[in-house]
Amino acid sequence: MKVARFHAPGDIRVEDAPEPSPGPGEVKIRVRNCSTCGTDVKIYKHGHHHIRPPRVMGHEIAGEVAETGAGVTGWTAGDRVQVIAAIPCGRCEECLRGRLTVCPNQESMGYHYDGGFAEYTVVPAKVLAVDGLNRIPDGVGFAEASVAEPLACVLNGQELARVAGGDDVVVIGAGPIGCLHVRLARSRGARRVFLADLNPGRLAMSAERVRPDAAISGQQVDIVDEVLKLTGGRGADVVITAAASGAAQQQAVQMAARQGRISFFGGLPKDDPVIAMDANLVHYRELTIVGANGSSPRHNARALDLIATGAVPVADLITHRIPLAGVLDGLEIVAQGAAIKVTVEP
Repeated sequence: MKVARFHAPGDIRVEDAPEPSPGPGEVKIRVRNCSTCGTDVKIYKHGHHHIRPPRVMGHEIAGEVAETGAGVTGWTAGDRVQVIAAIPCGRCEECLRGRLTVCPNQESMGYHYDGGFAEYTVVPAKVLAVDGLNRIPDGVGFAEASVAEPLACVLNGQELARVAGGDDVVVIGAGPIGCLHVRLARSRGARRVFLADLNPGRLAMSAERVRPDAAISGQQVDIVDEVLKLTGGRGADVVITAAASGAAQQQAVQMAARQGRISFFGGLPKDDPVIAMDANLVHYRELTIVGANGSSPRHNARALDLIATGAVPVADLITHRIPLAGVLDGLEIVAQGAAIKVTVEP
């Protein structure tokens, strides 16, 4: 079979590999779609400390069951499935407290285990042990189901930030994650949702699809000033930084309303993770700042439901479909910000 393997930074090869067989407790799936994200680009360019090459990349996986290993029940060949990316251990103190997203023993598809840039992949027993293999609802295509994983992360972020009915929400970053944040905020009852980005082309492309109440170009206006104008000087109830930008995090604090909630959704580069901010704004406005780290199996299952019911449409966010042989072209498209969502179809 064909796979796309990471060998070293800048070295991903589409090559032949033996077709895998499932071991006890495992499920082999025929990958139908594995979508890409900015993290894949980072791995391609810089590697990742959890990846020991060669490793098949890809963690936004949807396909159909091809074979089950010994002891597996409830799954049969042909079942349409979506796979979690982040795998909690289910046994540590954090997991037992229900905090699966911050499991210190977390492993991941495409990092610790071969992922979905392949014709076939094996879902580890650890995934099944935490209910991380989900049935794709009727009417949901494989490509849409592959977007459930990033939507699950967005859902975790908005739960932590308590996005609710009547909120004014600002999303900084108009990539695929930002688009999903806009749509999920609307489904949660937000009064208005504003989308901001420094890249005018990407902002226009995304705004055309998700239709925010205002699209704010950081190249043309000061984002903080514009949010304050749009909210009558009050600021936003929720600000989500869906970009790896320290400046965006600083702006988020400045534009938050009293008792506003701020989600530092996008992590910062490891060589530049420190920001300066006015802590008195946090103090006097009683602001809440929360992080957001991945998703749990529960979030993945809920994300599939949101897609299936139409509460969060995702099909139109998939702007590019490429074969496995074109995975490097796909990653370059993502790196250039020329797409919303790129999906690989092995």
